[in-house]
Amino acid sequence: MVVQWLRTDGVIDAEVAERTMERCSRAESVQHPLVRLGGVGMVRAADGKPLDAYLLTEYVAGHTGLGFMRIDPLKVDVGRVAEAMSASYAERHKILPVQVSPTEVVVATAEPFLSDWVAEIERQTRRKVTRVMANPQDIKRYTAEFYALAKSVWAAQKAGGSAAGSSFEQLVELGKANKQLDANDQGVVRVVDWLWQYAFDQRASDIHLEPRREQGVIRFRIDGVLHVVYQMPMSVLNAMVARVKLLGRMDVVEKRRPQDGRIKTRNPGGDEVEMRLSTLPTAFGEKMVMRIFDPDNTVKDLDALGFTQHDAQRWESLVQRPHGIILVTGPTGSGKTTTLYSTLKRIATEEVNVSTVEDPIEMIESSFNQTQVQPQLDFSFAEGLRALMRQDPDVIMVGEIRDLETADMAVQAALTGHLVFSTLHTNDAPSAVSRLMELGVAPYLINATLLGVLAQRLVRTLCKHCKQPDETASPESLADIIKPWKFNGEYRAYKPVGCLECRMTGFRGRMGLYELLTVSEDLKNLVNQAPSIDKLRRQGVADGMRPLRLAGAMRAAEGVTTMDEVLVATPPLE
Repeated sequence: MVVQWLRTDGVIDAEVAERTMERCSRAESVQHPLVRLGGVGMVRAADGKPLDAYLLTEYVAGHTGLGFMRIDPLKVDVGRVAEAMSASYAERHKILPVQVSPTEVVVATAEPFLSDWVAEIERQTRRKVTRVMANPQDIKRYTAEFYALAKSVWAAQKAGGSAAGSSFEQLVELGKANKQLDANDQGVVRVVDWLWQYAFDQRASDIHLEPRREQGVIRFRIDGVLHVVYQMPMSVLNAMVARVKLLGRMDVVEKRRPQDGRIKTRNPGGDEVEMRLSTLPTAFGEKMVMRIFDPDNTVKDLDALGFTQHDAQRWESLVQRPHGIILVTGPTGSGKTTTLYSTLKRIATEEVNVSTVEDPIEMIESSFNQTQVQPQLDFSFAEGLRALMRQDPDVIMVGEIRDLETADMAVQAALTGHLVFSTLHTNDAPSAVSRLMELGVAPYLINATLLGVLAQRLVRTLCKHCKQPDETASPESLADIIKPWKFNGEYRAYKPVGCLECRMTGFRGRMGLYELLTVSEDLKNLVNQAPSIDKLRRQGVADGMRPLRLAGAMRAAEGVTTMDEVLVATPPLE
């Protein structure tokens, strides 16, 4: 029947329709008809686009007068959904509640002509039922996932009794009650396993477990933006934190001091993924953040990182130098670690000894010799650098230059024939030169050792599936920024629209914007005169540096991101 509709409406031609009918009639299948049709290779006559299960479901929904929904698990309140109907009832009727409000239950189905269950659900929930169509594969998958998660949370809550979070307000009573969930309880184990797999599936970079007054909240950071994923009783959240601390070899009993740890696990594809753990005592209990380091995202080539050809060539020439200091600057979360690891990974060959001193070690990399700073043992960056100098290194990476002692050791390492990488927290590349001088590094030592400074930011990239030209944007606004820099190209601004692929945000993924300052003879002459940042910036531009905002404007002109994203992320042009 669906094939006949498609042929009648001209979505597919007669030949494709006949071939599809013949293939589907050869053998019976237990697959849902829409899934089976999506796998036979039909293409849309208008544009040759393959008709997969999603497009077919959307077509049938329109043909039957129902709405279409691509289920986004981040927008489903799993706890409330699971209360709307039992798992066995949902599986029997092949339906899944996806939204629950005080007056309405939105239920996803792949059978538009079966509605005998509607009256029963309306009677049980005392809410109006609105049917929408969804991909039958999604309904089957999320029915199993949502109800398994809800069951695990309920089991964990039941095992924990009425125990609440260890907030300052409840600390005395909890000490008397002594009711706490076991971190090894099977319900807790399943919830933690689900949390990690879910985070990997959703491309999250950070997982936040946050205690609140009434309940705990789980949030994921995706493409730089936080999303609420689940809300649960504080007893369950505390047990989850304890479980992760146990696996991360942290002190489970200690909740008064911040702690750090790490875990290595595998994503659904079977690849190893590292997570850095950090806990912090708050007013309502212990908060935990897990930062995910996916090897596929951490080690990239320069083009994937976002380098333009102009900056990529200049950066490659710097990192091939035999000795000197190269700095990477930017705020927390601007991608400095990814840039450094990707660069070091490429130069860490069998003939090169790459050693690092970090706080903490962001990601374990087998081709480096990595050392962890331990302040409690008086083992600082400076001490680590001093020790590394006796380890016959070729390339040294210092996690951060924080004080004069560390800066002096980095300078000494560079002077004695080593290539040194490090980071600083400054707004742009020229400011890094001023920061070194403020720390007390002599200008002649800066001139003798500093090779270059790379400043960077991260911006969200437009979704390739739905971005559209922005007719309201003034091309002159981009041209005014770009033309003085002799950029030859089309000035075409694009805007985010939103589709199912990007969760209606209009953005999918992030990329770097870079500002690379190289130390020329003219810049060295300026450094000897204790110059202002403006003079350093002007000289950097004369030497080929493209400011961060210009780099962003060029990416906006290429249709990769928007000027709004660039303006938020980058400092203004001086």
